Amino acid sequence: MAAPNKGRRPAAGGQSKPGRALALILIAMVALVGGMFISHNTTPRLGIDLAGGTSITLKAKPEPGQESAINKANMDTAVSIMERRVNGLGVSEAEVQTQGSDNIIVNIPKGTNSEQARQQVGQTAKLYFRPVLTAQPTAAPAPSASPSPSGKATPTPSGTPSATGKATPSAGKPSGTPQGRALTDALKASPTPGASKPSTPAPNPSGSAADSAAAAKLQAQFAALDCSTKEARSKAGEGTKSTDPTVACDQTGAEKYILGPAEVDGTDVAKAQAVINQQNGQWIVQMDFTAGGSKKFATITGKLSQQQYPNNRFAIALDNTVVSAPTVSSTLSGSAEISGNFTQSTAQDLANVLSYGALPLTFQEQSVTTVTAALGADQLHAGLIAGAIGLALVIIYLVAYYRGLALIAILSLVVSAILTYTIMALLGPGIGFALNLPAVCGAIVAIGITADSFIVYFERIRDEIREGRTLRPAVERAWPRARRTILVSDFVSFLAAAVLFIVTVGKVQGFAFTLGLTTLLDVVVVFLFTKPVMTLLARRKFFASGHPWSGLDPKRLGAKPPLRRTRRTTSAPVDTPKEA
Repeated sequence: MAAPNKGRRPAAGGQSKPGRALALILIAMVALVGGMFISHNTTPRLGIDLAGGTSITLKAKPEPGQESAINKANMDTAVSIMERRVNGLGVSEAEVQTQGSDNIIVNIPKGTNSEQARQQVGQTAKLYFRPVLTAQPTAAPAPSASPSPSGKATPTPSGTPSATGKATPSAGKPSGTPQGRALTDALKASPTPGASKPSTPAPNPSGSAADSAAAAKLQAQFAALDCSTKEARSKAGEGTKSTDPTVACDQTGAEKYILGPAEVDGTDVAKAQAVINQQNGQWIVQMDFTAGGSKKFATITGKLSQQQYPNNRFAIALDNTVVSAPTVSSTLSGSAEISGNFTQSTAQDLANVLSYGALPLTFQEQSVTTVTAALGADQLHAGLIAGAIGLALVIIYLVAYYRGLALIAILSLVVSAILTYTIMALLGPGIGFALNLPAVCGAIVAIGITADSFIVYFERIRDEIREGRTLRPAVERAWPRARRTILVSDFVSFLAAAVLFIVTVGKVQGFAFTLGLTTLLDVVVVFLFTKPVMTLLARRKFFASGHPWSGLDPKRLGAKPPLRRTRRTTSAPVDTPKEA
């Protein structure tokens, strides 16, 4: 007679080698914990509600005659650019969102680069290359000002560099226009194509009066221009169109200018990056032009190179503040370098704002509020207390109802907590994840999701025992049924978290992200820890014999002996009468 188990397929779920799964999750835990300590990121990054930070209110200001520019499309574009600027600095969990029709609220958490982000977020970053019509030192320069602009621009030709292929700085040459030269002559002599535009019409008998009036107005603005403070410099030429001449100051307030119409602007810059000049070791900002921008740059530098000083200078103006104003001696194209007294930080700041483009609107800082972490800390404290109470109630319920099985559930919760904490700590510097109050709520909700998976599996095992099976086959037969239920339940939770993450903004995304992460970890823990541990404990006498405190006592579960394993159909032998 064949052996009872010969040819029989192994039970579903497999009892084979549960140690492999446990070894795999143990290796993962050691790697995550080790990576956390090696990278010195032992705590998750905190959001503005927990760490404190700065809240900035910006109000959109329309250009003269362009009040209709303040619309939803431009406001959304401004929000997108501000977010990219802040993210480009590596600031975690900065929030940028509109409020009303013309306000933008920016919340910047306290931490690395947060001050740089505050300075950049509302900067319009309109970049223009303008010819210099007039330049002269200010009467009362700022104390830290030098006798020349703080930086110089060194445009490099697209071909092989040569001595005549670079713009030379203006230091060492007399500032200002030659003595006795009228501003109207400078406007007419300007090599820019803008001379034929309505703002600077070509000289003619009927237009000479208009030219003189425009020149007189510019001269009056130039004479009254105050470059002594940063606030005054920021207002120089305010409201002037890019197609009109304007007045401007340099960054230090040491020199002021009358500039011609813009010939190249920031949209013509394809790429900007901060690099180190290999010749002198100084930081510079390198810009590459688009094809159209390169042609424009070649045109303006070609015309400027034919002029005499100071009309062979062009100014690189950012938000109407002159970053540098070098002279030009030859036609240039392809790319340009802005160099000078840059540190790594200031060079990267300038490259960052140029890379992500100019804001479509001008914004004025309405208010700056420092957000303390006190309120968030109190709420976090209350939330953690609520979480601890909830966890304690779950454990009490598990111990009272499942008894010995509660040990498996508690160990699984500990493993899940370790994985969640280490991953959150590593995701901070990795993708900028920051833990905020909604994220903490998501982690607390996950306790219930994880406990629910254990309960599903335990109840399936109990159902098998009620049907008369012993523990070891009950564990394996219950697993496929419980596995399907767990996967479907977790899939629904993960789908809800994904949809919530996609359709929401701000802090609600923190809740959705944490909920999705812990749902995925629930699957990992149940498959690689809970099930293997249950398989191993089913071989122990305490659980296998159905001890009253194991939570698997057949009598308490309503199973009627004999168990199905011992049920056999036997029949007494029947004597067949023999024929005589």
